[in-house]
Amino acid sequence: MAVLENLYYTESHEWVRVDEKIAFIGISDFAQSELGDIVHVELAEVGEKLNAGEPLGNLEAVKTVEDLISPITGTVLEVNSELFDSPELINQSAYEDGWLLKVQIEDAEELESLMTAEEYRKLIGE
Repeated sequence: MAVLENLYYTESHEWVRVDEKIAFIGISDFAQSELGDIVHVELAEVGEKLNAGEPLGNLEAVKTVEDLISPITGTVLEVNSELFDSPELINQSAYEDGWLLKVQIEDAEELESLMTAEEYRKLIGE
Protein backbone atom coordinates (compact mmCIF):
# COMPACT_ATOMS: atom_id res chain seq x y z
CA MET A 1 0.00 0.00 0.00
CA ALA A 2 1.22 3.46 -0.84
CA VAL A 3 1.56 5.89 2.07
CA LEU A 4 2.82 9.27 0.87
CA GLU A 5 5.24 11.22 3.04
CA ASN A 6 3.86 14.70 2.30
CA LEU A 7 0.34 13.97 3.60
CA TYR A 8 -1.39 13.96 6.97
CA TYR A 9 -3.61 10.97 7.85
CA THR A 10 -6.52 10.17 10.17
CA GLU A 11 -7.41 7.03 12.09
CA SER A 12 -10.48 6.75 9.84
CA HIS A 13 -8.13 6.63 6.79
CA GLU A 14 -8.68 10.07 5.24
CA TRP A 15 -5.63 12.01 4.04
CA VAL A 16 -4.94 15.75 3.82
CA ARG A 17 -2.52 17.49 1.46
CA VAL A 18 -1.88 21.11 2.39
CA ASP A 19 -1.11 23.85 -0.14
CA GLU A 20 -0.80 27.06 1.90
CA LYS A 21 -4.32 27.65 3.34
CA ILE A 22 -5.99 25.05 1.10
CA ALA A 23 -6.40 21.37 1.96
CA PHE A 24 -7.13 18.56 -0.44
CA ILE A 25 -8.91 15.65 1.26
CA GLY A 26 -9.14 12.06 0.09
CA ILE A 27 -9.01 8.48 1.37
CA SER A 28 -5.85 6.44 1.66
CA ASP A 29 -4.74 3.70 -0.67
CA PHE A 30 -5.22 1.29 2.26
CA ALA A 31 -8.84 2.44 2.72
CA GLN A 32 -9.78 2.08 -0.95
CA SER A 33 -8.26 -1.42 -1.05
CA GLU A 34 -10.22 -2.45 2.07
CA LEU A 35 -13.47 -1.07 0.63
CA GLY A 36 -13.11 -2.76 -2.73
CA ASP A 37 -14.80 -1.42 -5.84
CA ILE A 38 -16.30 2.00 -5.07
CA VAL A 39 -19.56 2.48 -6.99
CA HIS A 40 -21.09 5.70 -5.59
CA VAL A 41 -19.87 8.90 -3.92
CA GLU A 42 -21.78 11.46 -1.84
CA LEU A 43 -19.88 14.58 -0.74
CA ALA A 44 -20.43 17.91 0.98
CA GLU A 45 -21.26 20.75 -1.39
CA VAL A 46 -19.28 23.85 -2.36
CA GLY A 47 -19.74 26.52 0.30
CA GLU A 48 -20.60 24.02 3.02
CA LYS A 49 -18.78 24.35 6.35
CA LEU A 50 -17.02 21.20 7.55
CA ASN A 51 -16.16 20.52 11.17
CA ALA A 52 -13.25 18.29 12.12
CA GLY A 53 -14.50 14.90 13.29
CA GLU A 54 -17.90 15.21 11.58
CA PRO A 55 -19.13 13.54 8.36
CA LEU A 56 -18.26 15.09 4.99
CA GLY A 57 -20.01 12.45 2.89
CA ASN A 58 -19.86 8.73 2.21
CA LEU A 59 -18.56 6.15 -0.20
CA GLU A 60 -20.58 3.19 -1.36
CA ALA A 61 -18.67 0.08 -2.31
CA VAL A 62 -20.15 -3.15 -3.65
CA LYS A 63 -20.71 -4.59 -0.16
CA THR A 64 -20.72 -1.58 2.21
CA VAL A 65 -21.28 2.14 2.72
CA GLU A 66 -18.55 4.00 4.59
CA ASP A 67 -18.91 7.45 6.17
CA LEU A 68 -16.15 9.92 5.44
CA ILE A 69 -15.01 12.03 8.40
CA SER A 70 -13.60 15.51 7.94
CA PRO A 71 -10.04 15.73 9.26
CA ILE A 72 -10.19 19.53 9.51
CA THR A 73 -12.56 22.45 9.94
CA GLY A 74 -13.09 24.66 6.90
CA THR A 75 -15.26 25.62 3.96
CA VAL A 76 -15.59 23.47 0.84
CA LEU A 77 -14.11 25.31 -2.14
CA GLU A 78 -14.35 22.55 -4.72
CA VAL A 79 -15.74 19.05 -5.08
CA ASN A 80 -14.10 16.50 -7.38
CA SER A 81 -17.17 16.18 -9.57
CA GLU A 82 -15.47 13.58 -11.80
CA LEU A 83 -16.10 11.07 -8.99
CA PHE A 84 -19.88 11.23 -9.46
CA ASP A 85 -19.59 9.67 -12.95
CA SER A 86 -16.36 7.74 -12.27
CA PRO A 87 -16.15 6.72 -8.58
CA GLU A 88 -13.60 4.08 -9.57
CA LEU A 89 -11.02 6.91 -9.81
CA ILE A 90 -10.66 6.54 -6.03
CA ASN A 91 -9.65 2.88 -6.47
CA GLN A 92 -7.36 3.68 -9.39
CA SER A 93 -5.68 6.81 -8.02
CA ALA A 94 -6.48 7.44 -4.34
CA TYR A 95 -3.87 10.21 -3.96
CA GLU A 96 -4.13 11.96 -7.32
CA ASP A 97 -7.26 11.74 -9.49
CA GLY A 98 -9.37 10.31 -6.64
CA TRP A 99 -9.19 13.32 -4.28
CA LEU A 100 -12.57 14.22 -2.78
CA LEU A 101 -12.71 17.86 -1.67
CA LYS A 102 -10.69 21.06 -1.70
CA VAL A 103 -11.22 22.98 1.56
CA GLN A 104 -10.25 26.43 2.88
CA ILE A 105 -8.48 25.65 6.17
CA GLU A 106 -10.01 27.50 9.12
CA ASP A 107 -7.57 26.40 11.84
CA ALA A 108 -4.15 25.19 10.72
CA GLU A 109 -3.37 24.02 14.27
CA GLU A 110 -5.81 21.12 13.73
CA LEU A 111 -3.23 19.58 11.39
CA GLU A 112 -1.00 18.92 14.41
CA SER A 113 -3.52 16.34 15.69
CA LEU A 114 -3.31 14.31 12.46
CA MET A 115 -0.88 11.45 11.86
CA THR A 116 2.35 11.58 9.91
CA ALA A 117 3.04 8.97 7.22
CA GLU A 118 5.19 7.04 9.70
CA GLU A 119 2.43 7.02 12.34
CA TYR A 120 -0.13 5.97 9.72
CA ARG A 121 2.06 3.07 8.56
CA LYS A 122 2.10 1.80 12.14
CA LEU A 123 -1.71 2.09 12.33
CA ILE A 124 -2.21 -0.06 9.24
CA GLY A 125 0.52 -2.51 10.21
CA GLU A 126 3.15 -1.69 7.59
